Amino acid sequence: MTQIELDDVADLHNQAAYAHTAAAHQHSTGDHASAQALARTALERSVEAARCSEQVVRETSQTQV
Repeated sequence: MTQIELDDVADLHNQAAYAHTAAAHQHSTGDHASAQALARTALERSVEAARCSEQVVRETSQTQV
């Protein structure tokens, strides 16, 4: 995986973290509809980041064999 692809994976993790933080903030202000939408976005980003991270692990382990 190239450095650009690794940077993209890191960016997905950052986006997920930001969305989780934003959702928590909206929830604390009582805006549950916005919080739910942000939580959904956070979940989507988290799942995509995890999928990409798993791919990095597979590719890394293949090149080290």
